[in-house]
Amino acid sequence: MEQPGIGGLKFNEPEIWEKSRKGRCAISLPKPDVQESLLDTALTADAPDLPQLSELDVVRHYTRLSQWNYGVDSGLYPLGSCTMKYNPKTNEVQAGRKGFAQAHPLCDDQFSQGSLELMYALEAFLAQITGFDAVTVQPAAGAHGELTGMLMIHRYHEKNGKQRSKIIIPDTAHGTNPASASLCGYDSVKVSSGPNGILEPCAIEAVMDEDTAGIMITNPNTLGLFETHVREICDIVHSKGGLVYGDGANMNAIMGIVKPGKIGMDVLHLNLHKTFSTPHGGGGPGAGPVAVNKILEPFLPVPRIIKESDTYKFISDLPDTIGRMHTFYGHFGVLVRAYSYILSMGAHGLCDVSKLAVLNANYIKERLKKTLNLPYDLPCMHECVFNDEKQLPVTTLDMAKRLLDYGYHPPTIYFPLVVKGAFMVEPTETESKDSLDQFIEALETIAKEAMDTPVLLKSAPHIAKVSRLDEVTAARKPCLKG
Repeated sequence: MEQPGIGGLKFNEPEIWEKSRKGRCAISLPKPDVQESLLDTALTADAPDLPQLSELDVVRHYTRLSQWNYGVDSGLYPLGSCTMKYNPKTNEVQAGRKGFAQAHPLCDDQFSQGSLELMYALEAFLAQITGFDAVTVQPAAGAHGELTGMLMIHRYHEKNGKQRSKIIIPDTAHGTNPASASLCGYDSVKVSSGPNGILEPCAIEAVMDEDTAGIMITNPNTLGLFETHVREICDIVHSKGGLVYGDGANMNAIMGIVKPGKIGMDVLHLNLHKTFSTPHGGGGPGAGPVAVNKILEPFLPVPRIIKESDTYKFISDLPDTIGRMHTFYGHFGVLVRAYSYILSMGAHGLCDVSKLAVLNANYIKERLKKTLNLPYDLPCMHECVFNDEKQLPVTTLDMAKRLLDYGYHPPTIYFPLVVKGAFMVEPTETESKDSLDQFIEALETIAKEAMDTPVLLKSAPHIAKVSRLDEVTAARKPCLKG
């Protein structure tokens, strides 16, 4: 099967200042209808050295830079625990509508009824999907949602008269979980998963005490496995007065199938840029709504959106709130995209998303488990985790670099830490069987190369824009020049 990665045309592109030639101009200004007057030299003495380019120079420069990028519009993006799936273009159309794109955040409520209604309805949709009682769409990203949830747990214990000092963090949790707990002053108590990659209730019972604020549990976990004992674990934590924080970053696997709020969790964050198909990566913007049950609802950040008769408005006079978490009310354009996605998919469509995401991940797992080592050979959810045990001394990093030559962005590597040499693949629901078969064949070919010509992988990539870099130097002294 022909692979999408070829040598092709690779443009070198200098810095835009190097292309500058005095006198060139990319625009044609109309003739002035007033007499020209030179600026005072005092104003121009420190003027910036802006490049002077023709229109063609500008267009080619930015077009060539864009061709160096790889994204979901280019091909399969198999980053595990990141859900890099296709973003339907209808979402962009809705977010770009004048009434939304040009809404001013300082307008009074009476002039923002459409925007407020959308956010109010989105919160209701997310509450229904997750099985919780209330939602805020204010947090700006997943980790920000984590912090919001943990601040509410902290405020809950404070309100009850006894602050606690510890949080249980399983070894299959997302890496931001202990950081969010630490920001709230909690010490993390690490708990190892069982031999099959699933948390065992006895392990939680052994560390849960009355000085522990609760547990942060990622479900499905970072091995791509569903925590089958989650109800029992929630009961154990609640029996000692603790609360259960659910990391919902992997909701793409269970949306429409499982409602975390109905199985014992007290608070959950979502990643709209993962589960609800809004743009992802590049540093933002994102959105990390937080859903809570009744006992935590009073602590939600302000302002809250309420509906009185036919009018929507913000309220802030809530005595137990943790306060404001974000300037204005979140990344509104991302919220519009998620709302569009939910409406266009409908309830049955959202359920099918999870079914297809799980089907695709299990298809890759079954097709590749004879080629790559599979530490946990169980039915997976949205992602599957291999490692390099069968290819050593060729490593996971070597295989990831070689994938670039075949036209693929590498998957997540060396995470989760519970799998040595981890090679994590998440195909998402938006990839077809043809696309998955191409990717599988590329990995099978690479595995054969690892056996026959390992030196080929040790020096990969060979036909990418940039050859293999020293990892440490590249991180400390990034080269931003083409």
